[in-house]
Amino acid sequence: MILQMSPFISGPTLLSSYRLNPLLFSKRQRCMKLPHWHFNRTKQRFFAVAAAENNKDTLPKTFDFTSEERIYNWWESQGYFKPNFERGSDPFVISMPPPNVTGSLHMGHAMFVTLEDIMVRYHRMKGRPTLWLPGTDHAGIATQLVVEKMLAAEGIKRVELSRDEFTKRVWEWKEKYGGTITSQIKRLGASCDWTRERFTLDEQLSRAVVEAFIRLHEKGLIYQGSYMVNWSPNLQTAVSDLEVEYSEEPGTLYYIKYRVAGRSDFLTIATTRPETLFGDVALAVNPQDEHYSQFIGMMAIVPMTYGRHVPIISDKYVDKEFGTGVLKISPGHDHNDYLLARKLGLPILNVMNKDGTLNEVAGLFRGLDRFEARKKLWSDLEETGLAVKKEPHTLRVPRSQRGGEVIEPLVSKQWFVTMEPLAEKALHAVEKGELTIMPERFEKIYNHWLSNIKDWCISRQLWWGHRIPVWYIVGKEEEYIVARNADEALEKAHQKYGKNVEIYQDPDVLDTWFSSALWPFSTLGWPDVSADDFKKFYPTTMLETGHDILFFWVARMVMMGIEFTGSVPFSHVYLHGLIRDSQGRKMSKTLGNVIDPIDTIKEFGADALRFTISLGTAGQDLSLSIERLTANKAFTNKLWNAGKFILQNLPSQNDISRWEILLAYKFDEEECLCKAPLPECWVVSKLHMLIDTVTASYDKYFFGDVGRETYDFFWSDFADWYIEASKARLYRSEYDSDAIIAQAVLLYIFENILKLLHPFMPFVTEELWQSLRKRKEALIVSPWPQTSLPRHMSAIKRFENLQSLVILI
Repeated sequence: MILQMSPFISGPTLLSSYRLNPLLFSKRQRCMKLPHWHFNRTKQRFFAVAAAENNKDTLPKTFDFTSEERIYNWWESQGYFKPNFERGSDPFVISMPPPNVTGSLHMGHAMFVTLEDIMVRYHRMKGRPTLWLPGTDHAGIATQLVVEKMLAAEGIKRVELSRDEFTKRVWEWKEKYGGTITSQIKRLGASCDWTRERFTLDEQLSRAVVEAFIRLHEKGLIYQGSYMVNWSPNLQTAVSDLEVEYSEEPGTLYYIKYRVAGRSDFLTIATTRPETLFGDVALAVNPQDEHYSQFIGMMAIVPMTYGRHVPIISDKYVDKEFGTGVLKISPGHDHNDYLLARKLGLPILNVMNKDGTLNEVAGLFRGLDRFEARKKLWSDLEETGLAVKKEPHTLRVPRSQRGGEVIEPLVSKQWFVTMEPLAEKALHAVEKGELTIMPERFEKIYNHWLSNIKDWCISRQLWWGHRIPVWYIVGKEEEYIVARNADEALEKAHQKYGKNVEIYQDPDVLDTWFSSALWPFSTLGWPDVSADDFKKFYPTTMLETGHDILFFWVARMVMMGIEFTGSVPFSHVYLHGLIRDSQGRKMSKTLGNVIDPIDTIKEFGADALRFTISLGTAGQDLSLSIERLTANKAFTNKLWNAGKFILQNLPSQNDISRWEILLAYKFDEEECLCKAPLPECWVVSKLHMLIDTVTASYDKYFFGDVGRETYDFFWSDFADWYIEASKARLYRSEYDSDAIIAQAVLLYIFENILKLLHPFMPFVTEELWQSLRKRKEALIVSPWPQTSLPRHMSAIKRFENLQSLVILI
């Protein structure tokens, strides 16, 4: 079939005497099988002609993923990652969420690195000075655990070392292994300013932590007291509410009889933790429960305690429907019982040691592990006839996010921050529009949490971290001094207690999240507000992180930023979802569905991985599969092949006159576009529309839309249609006007596609950009395409008619 298309095209026919398979023009090309012999014959004949005519070197067959590190090192060596104020004065600043220094790259890291790098590369090309400030977190609990395991392999226990010896070993470990996560982040293409890399235990950041503690204490917002906390027996430290994960697990409900003192009656209670009965201070019933109203005001005898009496009280807090309707009150080991005891003025009795064994209050059960004590106690209760029954019951078990062990509610002396006045200011920041949270639905969650916030336990019983800047007076431990260092503390002690006074520092360290809450401004020089970086880059622009740490980190940064600097630390918060497997399951080693980012990069390339995980929607989880990665690796190859085709059909680099003619075409001008033949006018018009759409999506942080729209234009409009349409023109004499304009359009479209895709796929786009002739600068710092360029809607409509005709044929 010979298809003449002159009615639709100015100038000679599109394919004047060339055998054409209409499917080459079809959007269905990628999913329909072409006759293999025909396609190969076409491709071979064309490239043979092109190579013979141009006699130029071509790109390698495929993009070599191993060149990614070479490209990255070149970018860094040229200083492209540093903020450049030559093209603009309004900086775009992101503080990287500091990954744990113990960590190795997982898909959650890959997600935030990709999204943040997309933002940074886009704004860099837009001409804004960009600063993406990287760093790592000292990760108190996680790092101490890692080093303790390393010591255990050497036959050493932490307690066998002094504190200084242990921390020295941790620093040695950090210097040897702490850079792993940083080098892996670089493999993803993160264009951070590594000259400004920070670590939460750096001298400057440590000074900021001490300053923050002192200022909060001076305002009366930090206090010390004995309160119910979440205690980790294995780690021997308190952990915050946010570091406790609850899981539904099969358990047992135990029914136990308590004798009413002076009577033959028994009250039966139901409990999931019988070992805590040694800490019972009361039995409680609902005042509306007629079954037990006669016993209110009497005393009950706690089993296995040699006759210890506790009052029988009434409170509407008691659920009549749970168990028997009688509740044992153990305020030393249950959060709700603790609140009830404080309300009613009941005593608090602790029956547990810090290592999870029972203490002397448990009598004969002293020294037994809590779970061993449970078994023995039930056995003894059965022997004495006080055990009624036990039955299966689904428990909501609190487990440590770090170690996975069952958390023990325990009353302990700790340091706390009063959060309510800080939370109030953070709530107003969103109300007044000073802070925008994306997606918007998370504003409600943010507001709800801050409106119901509890005081924050900030002390941890660890050796690795920021030591609490408090010193006690020997012999007067109830009194303490808050100071910036030991010398200042001693001077204050001398002034108040005399020259012979002795002091010692609080052994606890601060919660890791305390230092992380200062991250956006401590990394820029605070408390020195005259620091150059603080003046230039604070407040920052964007905070991008996973929605699962909205409370852990984001809200606390907002509160601390307002408190210490007077302004919100960033104007926008972008929350991404979690990455799940192809079946929508959370990735875990147990399920065996973990996809390793570094292995993925080796097989598919960093660009394919980045493009795949960037196509999600803000705040929503993304399913990742090998099929998607394979498809986007094919997209990388398609882009590469298009580049090869264009390079083969551009003038020789030495042909200056032809390049002058080629570069004289200004398709961003109305007059030039008007004179272009229909296929060229159509594709340039579509490109100009794409630039507007994509730029708007970038500005709204709709990265999924950017990726899909650019992908569709490149694959459907440019590769499937225009490149095929251009081939007939390129066969003509190299000085033919239609051949030259086709070359000019191919170059113009392709270099703009590379710009639009660069934030997503930086490596392959930079390599292709550098392969094009007449490149004046690196793609990473080249100007973003202009918007509102001319487009011809009539040309678009006419070419769409042509497309419909070809598809019908």
